Amino acid sequence: MGWNLHGTHAHEGDLAELVGMTHKHFILELKAGATLQTHRGVIAHDDLIGLPWGSQVFSHLGNPFFLLQPALGDLLKNTPRNTQILYPKEIGFILVNMGIGPGQHVLEAGTGSGSLTRALAFAVGDSGHVTTVEWREDMQALAKKNIERLGMSDRVTFRLGDIGNGFGVENVDALFLDVANPYDYIGQARAALKPGGFFGSLLPTVNQVSKLLNALRHHQFGFIDVCEILLRYYKAEPERLRPTDRMVAHTGYLIFARPVIYAEGYGTEADSAASAPDDAEEAGDED
Repeated sequence: MGWNLHGTHAHEGDLAELVGMTHKHFILELKAGATLQTHRGVIAHDDLIGLPWGSQVFSHLGNPFFLLQPALGDLLKNTPRNTQILYPKEIGFILVNMGIGPGQHVLEAGTGSGSLTRALAFAVGDSGHVTTVEWREDMQALAKKNIERLGMSDRVTFRLGDIGNGFGVENVDALFLDVANPYDYIGQARAALKPGGFFGSLLPTVNQVSKLLNALRHHQFGFIDVCEILLRYYKAEPERLRPTDRMVAHTGYLIFARPVIYAEGYGTEADSAASAPDDAEEAGDED
């Protein structure tokens, strides 16, 4: 069955999450006769199948867990991987900022372990589709397994090849370029995107961002934004509410843009409004 957020009870084949009292969690596919072995004890899958979601269960050592349906963020953080993956804090912003939703055709380059691919497949729904391109065969094989685990293989087309030769598709609604040198492929990205579509990328250093900005302007992309997402959790204790000791701070710069068609006689330099938000707007000044 794969990942299923519907229903009130756990069934065989469902992806389930067991969360301990210290928030230690395990994600597993429920299979009759199988067991989960942890340092806090053994739990039989047969004891979980048929229970209402949210039930408290105990290992053979008496340690408690809660049986839950995993959220998308839990699945992404639990993605088996060989390389660094995008964090949920970036992925959520990418989906919203690029308007990704049901029925869309989304293109991704740099599949990696498939963390973003999984989120995109979830967002486009049964009526949409994701095309993802990777040049490393071993990475693509891992990403395929990660997608199969969610039961969403029919929503994703995997392509193996060099994006320098083009993406092989046209008029896609959105394109996310997750490669080390996206500035070398903006011409190919422009050819794959529909007019006015959504472009996104993520880079770790300002030097790379500067090169990408120049390439985007050269290929007539407007409405360019650069940002980073900082996330801080708080200790959820009413009498001592305060930030947690650690936070996920800078993980990369997000760059967004839209391919536009300038009127004759105008160019990217003329469209200052399409470059970045006005300072007054950023400060909340509505005058």
